[in-house]
Amino acid sequence: MRALVLLLLLSFSPSVTFAQQPEPQQPKQTDEFVPISQLPPQDQLPAAPLLVIAYAFVWLVLFAYVVSVSRRLAKVQHEVQRLESDIAKRA
Repeated sequence: MRALVLLLLLSFSPSVTFAQQPEPQQPKQTDEFVPISQLPPQDQLPAAPLLVIAYAFVWLVLFAYVVSVSRRLAKVQHEVQRLESDIAKRA
C-alpha cells in the first residue's frame, strides 16, 4: 500500500512531469539597435506597403466625405432657390 501511494505521489509531482518536456527556445532579445537587413525574414515588417494602404484609405474616405457634403449642399441650395421663387410668386 505504501509503495502504491509513493508511486502515485512521484508520478504526479511537478519535477517528474515537467522534466520530460523540453523548454521551448525563446529568441534572445537585445537592447541594442539591429539593422533590419540583419533580422530574420519572419521578424521583418513590410511597413511601406501598409503605410501606403493606410494613406490611400484615408484619402478615399476623405474624398467620399467631400463628395457627400457637396451633393447635400447642392440639394439645399436648390431647395432655397425653389422656396425663394415660391415666395416671390406669392408676393
